[in-house]
Amino acid sequence: MARRRVVIMGAAGRDFHNFNLLYRGNAAYEVVAFTAAQIPNIAGRAYPPSLAGPDYPSGIPIVAESELADLVRRERVAEVVLSYSDLPHVEVMHKASIALAAGASFVLPGPRETELKSSRPVVSIGAVRTGAGKSPLTRYISRYLRAHGRRVAIVRHPMPYGDLARQAVQRFATMEDLDRADCTIEEREEYEPHLREGAVVFAGVDYERILRAAEQEADLVIWEGGNNDLPFFAPDLHFVVADPHRAGDELTYHPGEANFRKADVIVVSKTDSAPPEKVREVTEHAAFANPRARLILGALKVTTANPSELRGRRVLVVEDGPTLTHGDMTFGAATLVARANGAVIVDAAQTAVGSLARVYRQYPHLHEILPAMGYGTEQIHELEETIRRSSAEIVLDGSPVDLQRLVHVPQPIRPVNYEYEDRENRIAAELDAFLRDHPK
Repeated sequence: MARRRVVIMGAAGRDFHNFNLLYRGNAAYEVVAFTAAQIPNIAGRAYPPSLAGPDYPSGIPIVAESELADLVRRERVAEVVLSYSDLPHVEVMHKASIALAAGASFVLPGPRETELKSSRPVVSIGAVRTGAGKSPLTRYISRYLRAHGRRVAIVRHPMPYGDLARQAVQRFATMEDLDRADCTIEEREEYEPHLREGAVVFAGVDYERILRAAEQEADLVIWEGGNNDLPFFAPDLHFVVADPHRAGDELTYHPGEANFRKADVIVVSKTDSAPPEKVREVTEHAAFANPRARLILGALKVTTANPSELRGRRVLVVEDGPTLTHGDMTFGAATLVARANGAVIVDAAQTAVGSLARVYRQYPHLHEILPAMGYGTEQIHELEETIRRSSAEIVLDGSPVDLQRLVHVPQPIRPVNYEYEDRENRIAAELDAFLRDHPK
């Protein structure tokens, strides 16, 4: 019987996970290609044979998503499997229409098939959009659980932008581990804050192996999602963060809405900076879409050292890259600090070079602020040159990464910190109940 031919649409993360669980070693299917989107420099590579398995001695090609229709027709593809996140619902259906018009079925694998079961209790933190505030919440949860005597392993949603075979299973405990792994800025933004607090982070490509490695040195696993993706591990307690600055997106983005409806606890973040009517809109949507979930209103405490030095000074604002690009945000924590302290924000777009100049053309909603893009050494150099060329007197760094370790510019770099504020100890109460239900 002929194998069913498949293309997996992805962005170097969920796509590989779905392949590993559903198609690797499955005699009923042949995956002819992955397509790539959102992340630069992924297309043109291959998923290596060491990860793909003996059915794929040459690996599996990764091609640009723009080739999808031709690929489906040319390779007689039976199924197109959508396996990446943070897409408007209407865009998901446009992609479905391209697949259907070319003759293939369009598939959305569900949690029952794609969530691994752990031998340890699992707390997962997801979101309805990228940049909603799940990383500060994850740090708070990690600190709380470790303070209560639990050995915690944090497993981060994949970001394998380098040598995929080398990145099959990754463990990070120190900054030097990140250096040895040649981590990009995007990876460092997610890993560094945890490492600075003494936590251990696992990541990579093969999440069955990653989970088993994490279980060996922890009695509790924290899953930290990426974008607005669903968990890779079956959670015992599932937090989902909603962003009132983008109220309504919790019902109009994939798979953010599924996360919103699946959550045990919905955390509305940034209530200290969002308009009250937007906070109210999100809470009303939660009551409609997921009335069984516990609803918590949270805040992000944003700080920087010596904020008075910003008044009247020319400041270049750097923010988290994915939050600004496919996350559609027009500002972040550093922007709030700059505005609150009377800084004059310089327009980073005017000095952007290379791929960063193209980012502004690709994402026209971006103005003035500089996304901390660094998917490779060349792009990090372009980020450095963009800052150097600006008229800024100070760089205000709102990315989670320690930018001073990566770029060398004449302007002083002032980091902005943001931490989750557990108002009324609601998150703490959830975690206390969880610990009682899952004793050592």
